[in-house]
Amino acid sequence: MTSAITQQASLNPRWCLAQDTIDRQDIDRLIDWLRTYPRLTKGAVTVEFEQQWGRWLNRSRSVHCNSGSSANLLMYDAVLLSERLRNKKVIVPSVGWVTSIAPAIQLGFEPIMCEADPDTFGLDLNHLEALLQRHEPHTVLLVQVLGVPHKMNEIMTLKERYGFILLEDACAAIGATYRGKKVGAFGDMASFSFYFGHQMSTIEGGMVSTDDQRFHELLLMLRSHGWSKDLDRTVHEQLVERYQIDDFHSPFVFYEPGFNLRSTDLNAFIGLRQLEKLDWMTQQRQEHHEQYVQALGGQFVVQRPPEGATVASISFGLLANDAAQRRAIVKALAGQGIETRIFSAGNLGLHPFWINRYGKASFPVADRIHHCGFFLPNHASMNEEDVSFISKVVLEAA
Repeated sequence: MTSAITQQASLNPRWCLAQDTIDRQDIDRLIDWLRTYPRLTKGAVTVEFEQQWGRWLNRSRSVHCNSGSSANLLMYDAVLLSERLRNKKVIVPSVGWVTSIAPAIQLGFEPIMCEADPDTFGLDLNHLEALLQRHEPHTVLLVQVLGVPHKMNEIMTLKERYGFILLEDACAAIGATYRGKKVGAFGDMASFSFYFGHQMSTIEGGMVSTDDQRFHELLLMLRSHGWSKDLDRTVHEQLVERYQIDDFHSPFVFYEPGFNLRSTDLNAFIGLRQLEKLDWMTQQRQEHHEQYVQALGGQFVVQRPPEGATVASISFGLLANDAAQRRAIVKALAGQGIETRIFSAGNLGLHPFWINRYGKASFPVADRIHHCGFFLPNHASMNEEDVSFISKVVLEAA
């Protein structure tokens, strides 16, 4: 019943859950650029976008790819091929997206699922430390859930204590900060998504950022078939010498079993223009998020960021008191042309891809998110009146 109502409302909503960040001015500039008949496949513009992104994020190395999901895949495989792992055990979140976990399964890791934190909905700190003590995993995948920064001081303390590699999935958290540091600048590697409706868009696209040279080299090779053509010239020549490669063959030698996850200069050109207005767009999301919290935080469970954090949510998430109340609220939202959906994917431990392999993973907080959580629109095209009206609909329905 609920899904049918939501589907009907989404056909012609007055308030969309997500709005394209690529506007008419962006498209006009793209058209002008296309009229110069530029190279469209990956080239110099991609490199420029990677460099500009790194300066914005304050990380030294970034690799542009074709999606945030591909960015996660690249991170996992770079860790695997780095020869740094003590074991292939990895802590994964119960609340996130399937491609936060899928590469671990695909690449033969042993995923261990963690409960959600009651404040941020990221990794529950107590459960995480218990899992670290019990299983001694060498990798932890952290999702910065819905643009609400996690308790990074505590996470980094655990990282130092237990010596794990931290993969930071910031796909839905671009522009959020923790104590003055941008989300995505904490992990050994961090992934970002530039999909439609996120804080910025390149149509499709993603990025992996790191300060580690070895990870960067692996990311570059894995993104493009496993060859060395994108590497620094000195590193490329070292590989040629190490493996005694004939000069004629050297551009097409595959050093790792890679993928083709490249994006294009067309996507990168759009990304450069998006970067120019990214801070403004994330500020709008922050203001809307705070307005939602003021209106709804007293009656519903909402994410609570740690002190010193700024939120840049792609949607505003909240939990109804129970499944019946959620159904009533969703029906009211649909009746007013307000698009909504389940909170992220709920508890990933209740999805068939996980149950079929590892059995059901049920946790109090994650299950509550699964059965009671839903999204409200939050994007830069909205204003205070929009947020007030949507909040009023929710309150009246409750």
